[in-house]
Amino acid sequence: MITTIAANTDEAVAGVQDGATVLVGGFGLAGMPFDLIDALIRQGARDLTVVSNNAGNGDVGLAALLAAGRVRRIVCSFPRQSDSHVFDGLYRAGRVELEVVPQGTLAERMRAGGAGIGAFYCPVGAGTPLAEGKETREIDGRVHVLEHPIKGDVALIQAHRADTLGNLVYRRTARNFGPVMATAASTVVAQVAEIVPAGAIDPETVVTPGIHVDRLVRAEPRHLTVRGAR
Repeated sequence: MITTIAANTDEAVAGVQDGATVLVGGFGLAGMPFDLIDALIRQGARDLTVVSNNAGNGDVGLAALLAAGRVRRIVCSFPRQSDSHVFDGLYRAGRVELEVVPQGTLAERMRAGGAGIGAFYCPVGAGTPLAEGKETREIDGRVHVLEHPIKGDVALIQAHRADTLGNLVYRRTARNFGPVMATAASTVVAQVAEIVPAGAIDPETVVTPGIHVDRLVRAEPRHLTVRGAR
């Protein structure tokens, strides 16, 4: 597989279909692929299922995608925080569906999707509403819940640097969900601050091998804070 270097973010997200499942990297604002999300808004795909750590901050990034009415369902660990007013309003109005998944389980479900694992048992959530309707099994005296993998049609992630082969290096906490999402989607699109020639990145520092990355685009990183965020 050859990684394509897109001329701009609009080209990078071209072809995302209505109803697609989109994995969106980021932990709050850290590692959020803002430019790719803005391009997805312009692209116009609707009825999306978004898988992300949380449900948007303020009015930017994922919150902007929600506000544009493009998301039908969101799968996340933290749907509410002090600045999640966009999601709150849509959810209370019945305009977006929600599936809450514990954070570690969310990461493992995507890892399972990328690894080709059919399902796995996990003790997290057993005996709570999160386990309702799911198969359970006692293992070593503890109740476990059967969890199924999450796969995406598209993953939108942010990395710090890439080479022309698509090998990715992340910056500190911006790494978060990017590596696991890059294994779990049919098409992986990464925005990076810098694209360097093949061989310019020490192989020992590569986190996501280029075999997982379909499209690259260079975009200046944004250092944002959200009013009212804590």
